[in-house]
Amino acid sequence: MIATIKRQLGHDAHPLVQFLKYGIAGGLATGTNILVFFICGWFLLPCLTQDDITVRLLGLTAPAIPQGTRAFNAACCNAIGFVISNVFCYALNRMFVFKPGRHHWAVEFGLFLGVSGISWLIGTAIQTLLITQASMQTTLAFGANIIVALLINFVMRKFVIFKG
Repeated sequence: MIATIKRQLGHDAHPLVQFLKYGIAGGLATGTNILVFFICGWFLLPCLTQDDITVRLLGLTAPAIPQGTRAFNAACCNAIGFVISNVFCYALNRMFVFKPGRHHWAVEFGLFLGVSGISWLIGTAIQTLLITQASMQTTLAFGANIIVALLINFVMRKFVIFKG
């Protein structure tokens, strides 16, 4: 039983198990990103409005913020969450999901952050456009950002950064 668990946690697990582990690691990293985003968006750089679904669900009160300021603050909060969650995600992916060794760890980490950075830029651009052009709630625009980033990151990590 213990040997089976160790094998499934290792790098040579069946591809389905690997995808499930990627999903768990990504879920934990995404949860970290979301938590950091909303903590920053509430306390550090306000980017939530009174009609935002998160504000309504939590029964909070939010200040009135111009859309441009809200979009800028949301991008900054997303950047802070990006850094913290990606360091965490890299560690989880390297330890439990993908087989390291295609590149030196420093190159691997640089590629990991580079790919994540590209997906962050694309996702944040979409988030900003949804806020400024479509007047979308911050929470929903942030959700679209996350979906775009997850799709780009999986493909690039699996086929470019790690050995699969």
